Amino acid sequence: MISIASDHRGVELKKEVMELLKQKKIAVRDLGPETSEVSVDYPDYALKVAISVANGKTERGIVICHSGIGVSVTANKVKGVRAALCQTVEQAELSRLHTDANVLALPAGFISKDLAKQIVAKWLETAFEGGRHERRLNEIKKFEDGKK
Repeated sequence: MISIASDHRGVELKKEVMELLKQKKIAVRDLGPETSEVSVDYPDYALKVAISVANGKTERGIVICHSGIGVSVTANKVKGVRAALCQTVEQAELSRLHTDANVLALPAGFISKDLAKQIVAKWLETAFEGGRHERRLNEIKKFEDGKK
């Protein structure tokens, strides 16, 4: 299952991404907001997704705001989350191959809906490569655990 949320500026792209996930028969947990008519604070929604992933309630998450920066910074504050802001298909692939990104951040104001769907599709289909990248992720985990 994938959790997804946005701020008010990402609602329309969130709906498009949710439709793609449903077409791919992937269970989706929409953590809000439902409308773009009311301004909301991106940290509230990015944290909902990040905590859902960190607690194992969902396998991965997608967060969306205008630039993608705010939601990615926020999600990365949660221990165990590896959020990657991706604006290209190649970045999405590398985020999975090399960093096992479990949260994808998308910039609604900087990419088309079609490109966003391509990014999400690549991110979903790409597995973590392991090997030397596993060692590097272990270094991050040590730091998160206060052992480095």
